Amino acid sequence: MFEQFDLDSELLAAVKNNGYKKPTSIQELVIPEAMKGKDILASAPTGTGKTASFLLPIAQHLLDYPRTSPGFPRVLILTPTRELAIQIGEDSKKLTELTKIKTGVITGGVNYGSHSEILTSTTDILVATPGRLLEYIENEQFDAREIEILVLDEADRMLDMGFSESINRIAAEARWRKQTMLFSATLQSGGVSRFSREVLTDPVFLESTPSRKEKAKIHQWLHIADNFEHKLQLLYNILKQEGVTRAVVFANKRETVQTLSGKLYAEELPCVWLEGKMQQDKRNTAIERLKNGQVNILVATDVAARGLDIDDISHVINFDMPRVVDVYIHRIGRTGRAGNKGTALSLVEAHDMLVIAKIERFQDERFPRRIIEGLRPKNKESRVAIKKPKIKRTTSQKKAKAKKQAKKSAKKSKK
Repeated sequence: MFEQFDLDSELLAAVKNNGYKKPTSIQELVIPEAMKGKDILASAPTGTGKTASFLLPIAQHLLDYPRTSPGFPRVLILTPTRELAIQIGEDSKKLTELTKIKTGVITGGVNYGSHSEILTSTTDILVATPGRLLEYIENEQFDAREIEILVLDEADRMLDMGFSESINRIAAEARWRKQTMLFSATLQSGGVSRFSREVLTDPVFLESTPSRKEKAKIHQWLHIADNFEHKLQLLYNILKQEGVTRAVVFANKRETVQTLSGKLYAEELPCVWLEGKMQQDKRNTAIERLKNGQVNILVATDVAARGLDIDDISHVINFDMPRVVDVYIHRIGRTGRAGNKGTALSLVEAHDMLVIAKIERFQDERFPRRIIEGLRPKNKESRVAIKKPKIKRTTSQKKAKAKKQAKKSAKKSKK
């Protein structure tokens, strides 16, 4: 139970009010170490309670060491996207609702004037995207010297998006901080390892292994397609199936997103869409329409692959395959959250099989190739992609197999 963490009664009451029953595996690992003030390098799958694992220790620190004078934020949480920043800001306000702790959010894509209150009045916790915050630092509108705790959420994504230099500069401005926590869904990339060495001091490494109840139950498979038009027909068929109650369709380019949105409406499949150059108010409206059930299909570029926290997404559909494994992992993490079942399926052309092979190796499983009757692939290359490839064994694997066969033969001869 959360009482084991020695949290103040106001925080425990807020935890209960917000429906938290017992700590998840990542919360069990992070909260005790974070409350000791240690630097943390943590990895956990999406949808397993990672946000509360750093918000609760932060709030407890602010209660234990109350502010003595007005000033700039004492805690800074950096995130890769506006959507994730807004979501963390909302979570922070909920968990501190019974305290006097004040949370603010600063992101790009909104009017500069909307941040004036945060920049001129006392705020305790600031959630921000790196680009806009760095602008305020450079213009001397924000002072990072009062930051005591720095949290880098989904650090690998921030590095992928080119925020490395901005984060380093912000971290340098906040060099008097007492604690730094770095979180990522995956820690495999060398970039994250190098970056963690630069910003963390003697960190505790924590890697969550979620329980069966927490762990995402995501069923994954492929549909092989001949071309763009074939993928469209597969997409229409899938979205019209009864079990698809709320879906996110991913494409690699904003032009594809816009094309798909128009074509889905023509097929009487109403949807909303998200892409990088949308104004913030339009993005917020699109997400709200999906959340409240006005529409049940979102078409998006990878700007929505992180931080999109919408309950009950039944299907993630990769209309275009991502170019790297990490992006695929984060895309499918939009479904199967908090122990719910989900489905992730990919519409794959022959030229996508290289990245499919990488994903299958990473997950140590081969995805089923499924056929929709009436929409079978016709191209030779597509038909070849459906077939199970021959396994190429290394020399050591061949020797192990030969040894195994020799043992079987010896047993038979003894009989």
